[in-house]
Amino acid sequence: MERVGFIGLGIMGKPMARNLLKAGFPLTVFNRSRAAMDELARDGAIAADSPMQVAQQSDVVITCVSDSPDVEAVVLGENGILAGGRTGMLYIDNSTIAPATSRKIYKALKAQGMDALDAPVSGGDIGAQQGTLSIMVGGDEAAFQRSLPILQAMGKNIVHVGAAGAGQVTKACNQIVVAMTVQAVAEALTLAKKSGVDPAKVRSALLGGFAQSRVLDVHGQRMIDGTFEPGFKLNLHRKDMNIVLQTGKELNLPLLGTAQVTELMNSLLAQGKGELDNSALITLYEFLAGL
Repeated sequence: MERVGFIGLGIMGKPMARNLLKAGFPLTVFNRSRAAMDELARDGAIAADSPMQVAQQSDVVITCVSDSPDVEAVVLGENGILAGGRTGMLYIDNSTIAPATSRKIYKALKAQGMDALDAPVSGGDIGAQQGTLSIMVGGDEAAFQRSLPILQAMGKNIVHVGAAGAGQVTKACNQIVVAMTVQAVAEALTLAKKSGVDPAKVRSALLGGFAQSRVLDVHGQRMIDGTFEPGFKLNLHRKDMNIVLQTGKELNLPLLGTAQVTELMNSLLAQGKGELDNSALITLYEFLAGL
């Protein structure tokens, strides 16, 4: 069984790493804050002092961090994965970053005899905890086949989409659909409430018809309850939407719906709500509706 390293133990990364431990993989972990490492160390993981040390002790290294600059720093920076890697090592990035950054890292690692996959995930904190994430993968076929036993410990719907960067393009598409569905659910439930109709009953009715979706199910309930503890933070979703818009600009592609929902997110971030779950989008609609 391959030795696995995991870097980035946040809302998503920590339960993903724990699922690797449950599957029996020897695991080395690193995180900027110590508490999450100590927690996993009590479960059997080895705590490392740097990404370089993780790479030195692992056959496969996974990252799940916030943004493109973070991934570049962890992989290419001083004491990074590249510095500790060796020929034959496999790198898997579960972060959501720009496709162009994934291609840059792929080339840098391939030049040193290492393999790289961009493999962003979808399914939120619930999917991470239950090991049911959807994982969309870009990179070489042989590296994908090697990665499957590891990815199967964290997810259920695992698709090799294409060459390097294709996983991140797929995640950009995913984030468009999720963001605009969150917006649609927020708008619909606000209309119901403003009309004097019980939003909870509206949600129940819609879940039985063509409008049903995972967003309506999970986020719709959060909107009705007014509980916005983050499963996926609004500021991170806005970051992802900026990646989508930048990718669209590179392709001269207008993304009108993406631009609109991103501006709504910007409004909430300006109100200091970036740490809330992305379902908090309904609070803006309720404010505008005078509710």
